[in-house]
Amino acid sequence: YEDEDAYIYTRIMLGSTLAWARASATCLNFNCMLILLPVSRNLISFLRGASACCGGAPRRQLDKNIAFHKVVAYGIAVNATIHTVAHLINIERYHNSQSKEAGGLRNKLSGIGKRPNESYLNPIRTYETNITGEVLTTIAGVTGVMITVAFVLIVTSSTELIRRSCYEVFWYTHHLFVVFFIGLIIHGTGQLVRGQTPHSLLLHNITYCKEHYLEWEKTTQCPLPQFSGNKPVAWKWVASPVVLYICERIVRFWRFQQEVVITKVVTHSSGVLELHMKKRGFKMEAGQYIFLQCSSISPLEWHPFTLTSAPEEDFFSVHIRVAGDWTAALFKAFGAEEKTFKELWMLPRLVVDGPYGSATTDVFRYGVSVCIAAGIGVTPFASILKSIWYKCCSPHTVLALQKVYFYWICRDPSTFEWFADLLFLLETKMVEKGKNDFLSYHIFLTGWDESQATHIALHYDEKVDVITGLRQKTFYGRPNWDNEFKQLAENHPSIGVFFCGPKNLSKTLQKMCNSYSTVDPRGVQFHYNEESF
Repeated sequence: YEDEDAYIYTRIMLGSTLAWARASATCLNFNCMLILLPVSRNLISFLRGASACCGGAPRRQLDKNIAFHKVVAYGIAVNATIHTVAHLINIERYHNSQSKEAGGLRNKLSGIGKRPNESYLNPIRTYETNITGEVLTTIAGVTGVMITVAFVLIVTSSTELIRRSCYEVFWYTHHLFVVFFIGLIIHGTGQLVRGQTPHSLLLHNITYCKEHYLEWEKTTQCPLPQFSGNKPVAWKWVASPVVLYICERIVRFWRFQQEVVITKVVTHSSGVLELHMKKRGFKMEAGQYIFLQCSSISPLEWHPFTLTSAPEEDFFSVHIRVAGDWTAALFKAFGAEEKTFKELWMLPRLVVDGPYGSATTDVFRYGVSVCIAAGIGVTPFASILKSIWYKCCSPHTVLALQKVYFYWICRDPSTFEWFADLLFLLETKMVEKGKNDFLSYHIFLTGWDESQATHIALHYDEKVDVITGLRQKTFYGRPNWDNEFKQLAENHPSIGVFFCGPKNLSKTLQKMCNSYSTVDPRGVQFHYNEESF
């Protein structure tokens, strides 16, 4: 568009904004080709399985699929802005080319197409026309507005504030991607940008004729140039990803039809709802997650929850904390706020999609794993610790994992309730098997009042911890990560670090992994893995 002869006359009208508009359009097509791939959960799970033989690095990249999705969305936003601004300038220049002040050649080019058997170059046919009205009556203009509005709504509703406080808005507006892709495919059929046809270039000596436009149609080497728009190409870019995503949705719909049987409901005093379920053909790995839908609350919303059961158990379970309108409605639907228990047949129907792989499924691939959880981020590690317990009970299981360090940072002591029993069972089993050193866990309590502090001080010398009932005493305050990582680096050469919790702490831990890993790959290496949805 900047150099080809076919666009010399178009460049005379539009200048450099022609190339800016077309280059950004190509970048948009490329980004739109990528945007659906990282949110195709079944595809990501398949690739995780296929990359199992390639080591941990490719799998860790797949765990960043949502981050990649956001980067691609930012790319679309930048290129869409450039494309829109460039075309607004182009429309204004098309309009100005119809004015008498535009100059002879631009006037001559703008006049082409008024007679039969002539093809126009300038889509603005008269100077007196209303530009806004003219643009909004074209295919390119209408679809351009449709794409822009849909994308702006998707982006603005994707901010962390909206997702945290009003997840439903984020969920519904994200489905405007259907409008976005339909508009994108149709958009190019408007053929707003036009160039000289190949046949016209053979007959029309453009090098000579552009300087002698008054001789057009009077000499054989300067016949009237003919123009045409480019054929739409956006569909070629997005066809394959869209087909893949349709297959993804078909698989999800098939799973939607499968019956889920709720076998047990437990309401914990800490405001956590525990659900036990069964589903035919359901197979999971420790650390995986599922998506839940409750039609009685919303037939369209799916929410991710980490599995807290182990693969060795004959059911799968999740622990759900109230953290928004949907989870609050689920608590109410399952009678968690009522004093009387509901019969299982009276409970609302749940639909399960999954399970899907996550970073924590790689815990068993390392000789030494460090599991760090903050608050409810402990849920993926519940599944892993249960699985370790079952594997230790089985005399025929050989574990590559030789040592586990578990850190849990928690604000409220009551949230230890549902997890303490699991730690107690695991602690007992390790003692029975003579593997006291296999699991080293550190629980940090960051919130307490004066009465609790007094109670803790009075019972500090007892053999078991006053908060958890475990042999390992609870620490009060926050961990000193420098000291913790320094000790780990002194004792082990290769360590897998797994984290689930807030982003601020994740950044700190990632810095620690980088700073305590040596440049020499044969030295100490911390491999950081973060759980994210």
